[in-house]
Amino acid sequence: MRIVILGAGKVGVTLTAQLTEEGHDLLVIDREADKVERLVERYDVFGITGNGATFKILEEAEVAECDVFIAVTESDELNLLAGLLAKQIGAVDCIVRVRNPEYLEQRDFMKKTMGLSMIVNPELEAAYEIRRMILFPAAVKVDTFVNGRIELAEFRVTLGSSLVGLPLFRLPKVSKAKVLVCVISRQGEIIIPDGNVILQENDRIYVVGQHDKLVKFCQDIHLFEQKINRVMIVGGGRIAYYLAIQLTKLGLSVKIIENNPKRARELSEKFPHLTIIQSDGSDELVLKEEGLSRMDAFVALTGFDEENIVMSLYAKQQQVSKTIAKVTRMDFATVLEQLMIDSVVSPKRIVANQILSYVRAKDLQEEELGVKRMYKLIQDQVEALEFLATEQTSFCYRPLKLVATKDNVLIAAISRGKRTLVPDGETKILPGDHVIIVAKNQKIQSLEMILKGSR
Repeated sequence: MRIVILGAGKVGVTLTAQLTEEGHDLLVIDREADKVERLVERYDVFGITGNGATFKILEEAEVAECDVFIAVTESDELNLLAGLLAKQIGAVDCIVRVRNPEYLEQRDFMKKTMGLSMIVNPELEAAYEIRRMILFPAAVKVDTFVNGRIELAEFRVTLGSSLVGLPLFRLPKVSKAKVLVCVISRQGEIIIPDGNVILQENDRIYVVGQHDKLVKFCQDIHLFEQKINRVMIVGGGRIAYYLAIQLTKLGLSVKIIENNPKRARELSEKFPHLTIIQSDGSDELVLKEEGLSRMDAFVALTGFDEENIVMSLYAKQQQVSKTIAKVTRMDFATVLEQLMIDSVVSPKRIVANQILSYVRAKDLQEEELGVKRMYKLIQDQVEALEFLATEQTSFCYRPLKLVATKDNVLIAAISRGKRTLVPDGETKILPGDHVIIVAKNQKIQSLEMILKGSR
């Protein structure tokens, strides 16, 4: 497809990398010539320097001929204006990034009246992800499918765990919970496992199932899970704002430390029932005085990756059960995995994955057969995808043991009505099922593409 991206910031760069890898024709627009030049040289895309919210620049970019127009500049207003113009000029689909909380309530109205295909909010999505981590503290990360009915949770296999040395076929002896270990990350190696794989210390395992089944799994393997009641947040930006709303609805005690006096006042006016501290949260003495050691969870959300990482490590040293750090640059993801931070969240990557999922679905002639939701795991080498089975799905009604799938592709879970199935060889996929697929180093656009010999 032909795609125009307005904005060469971190989200724009991530999208450019992922979409060019998938074979799309890209053109990037940005006011800053050096940013455009870097992308043109690195990814062999077309580039235009200028204001993407003007008719002249959009016409020069031939937006009328593009399949998808994506506006991800730092300005919400510029993104909305550019999306509106692009739609009027003739772009088939328009996706815009809108971050301001004041626009949140009218997001559906703007989408409908302006003809936008998608409005994305990185900070809101990051807050949702952090909320899931706090609700399920034993997990490093939690992704959801089928409107939350199925979860994919990441766990570490630590020294002394009952999982160490266990072949996966013996897992039902340890836990009766109906879950499936679908991916293992081991010292740089990625394994899509079968029942004979033996779990080792320091493995990172990805387990799929319903939330209550995953909780039961944690209990059975004696993975400690302390309920979180007290949360300290350092950094009072948009993510903290969205997260505070969500956590207070859950009845949790929340303390926010914000260095900027004006922002601290705004937060205290918005959340009079919360404790808002105007101080430097990166100061060790401040954290001690504000009772860091008595907290159940610590969330570092400043604008500086290094500060977030160091503060989270310090919180872990102070015996805080759950530590979460916002990291914008994911270049050092493998290094971060070696640190004692429990979880890392990247707003830019979350939104890039949302947009990529939408674009991949649009790339099919019959859109309803495309990806409903997609997550990239383990430095983007593994994808977890949700599809809807239809009467057109060629292997419906056939036992899975008779369905020949590609190597490194696994059918991880099936949602059927209110039921969640962990499939075995006798399971049959039926029309209307939501099917969760895990694939390593594969670009899967539809259910049919999991079959051996398909393209």
